[in-house]
Amino acid sequence: MKKQDFVINGKHNKPIVIDVTYLETNTNQPVIIFCHGYKGFKDWGAWNLMAEAFAQAGFFFVKFNFSHNGGTVEQPIDFPDLEAFGNNNYTKELDDLQSVLNWCIKNETITTYGDVNNISLLGHSRGGGIVTVTAFEDNRVQQVISLAGISDFIKRSVTNTDLEDWKKTGVKYVVNGRTKQQMPHFYQFYLDTIKNKERLNIKKAVSNLKIPYLIIHGNKDTSIFMDEAENLNKWSTNSSFAIINDADHVFNARHPWEKNHLPKELGEAIEKIILFLRK
Repeated sequence: MKKQDFVINGKHNKPIVIDVTYLETNTNQPVIIFCHGYKGFKDWGAWNLMAEAFAQAGFFFVKFNFSHNGGTVEQPIDFPDLEAFGNNNYTKELDDLQSVLNWCIKNETITTYGDVNNISLLGHSRGGGIVTVTAFEDNRVQQVISLAGISDFIKRSVTNTDLEDWKKTGVKYVVNGRTKQQMPHFYQFYLDTIKNKERLNIKKAVSNLKIPYLIIHGNKDTSIFMDEAENLNKWSTNSSFAIINDADHVFNARHPWEKNHLPKELGEAIEKIILFLRK
């Protein structure tokens, strides 16, 4: 098994940090591109073990940090760049995924070992919405998986938010429970979301998907409730729906994850994804 790191230029003057995990003994490996969620990063928790599990199963696994997730090239874990975090928004993340897709189909390592005509997108939490909209927009995507994914970008931008105060001060803060940082969200986030609300309509994207679509959710998820997964499944004409019993929002992983094996619930989710992709 081999792991390689790359840095590419994004469209918004910030680099995108990428790593790939694959078996050097195989060629034509189906490609999976993974998108992390809100306050996430590619090396969070058990995501590296997840990459290895997919590689062992014969997939070429790509994961990356969104350009404005708050990480840097030098420190891709956690959030040293809160200015970038505050300037992030959904359309920047869609652009970042487009940049990664464009890079994948030209990168020599991926074209040597992977099958760039068989690309699947896998997104966790907010990343589930990003991959779903991208799968609707980009016909290079062959399959898409929402892992504890959200069903509504717009509602999440305004729920429990004092819009007048946000506009007046230009920023609102959310405390990161793990790092204790005050994470800024500049008012541009709301403006960009409203400006692009048609494009960001997950219901529209799901309803019009023509490719296989897998929805996986834990029944103990208290961050994104089960009804969001049920909505996604209801809107789709081509979905498979899997519930992981006793799984929370991160499928019982934590950060840091210091064990050398996956949590049972995340392992179950990966098994279901592999079965889905092999169909």
